[in-house]
Amino acid sequence: MVEDIIGSGNAILCYIMRSGSLPAATEFVTPPDVTLQVGHIVHSRGNEIARHVNRPQERLISGSAEVLLVQRGRCEMDVYDNNRDLVATRELRAGDIVVLLDGGHGFRMIEDTVLLEIKQGPYPGLVEKENF
Repeated sequence: MVEDIIGSGNAILCYIMRSGSLPAATEFVTPPDVTLQVGHIVHSRGNEIARHVNRPQERLISGSAEVLLVQRGRCEMDVYDNNRDLVATRELRAGDIVVLLDGGHGFRMIEDTVLLEIKQGPYPGLVEKENF
C-alpha cells in the first residue's frame, strides 16, 4: 500500500510505502518527471539483470528529495506544505519507506529508532536545511 500526502495546489509532498506491501510486478511510486525515482523492481527466479554501467547524465536538480527507510523502531512524522502549514501526521514503523519530495517535515521518536536516509549528493552540510 502506498499513501500519497498532497499539499496545497495538489503538490505531492511525500509517498509512504508501508512495510509488507510488496507488488507482484515492477512498479514505480514516483512519476518519471520527479527528481528521484523510487520503485520496486520485481523479477522471477532465474531472471538476470545484464551486467551494465550507468552512463553519465547531466541533470539539473532543484531541491533535495529524500528517501527514509525505518530500519528499527517507531516514530511520528509531520508533513508540512511549502507555506509551512501542517498537512499530515503519520506513525512510521520498521520496514516503512518514506519518499519526501516537497514541503517540510519533522520527526518525533516513539521508540529508539534507526532511519536509513538516501538523497542526492554531494551533501553541502547543514546550509541546505532551514528550521521553522
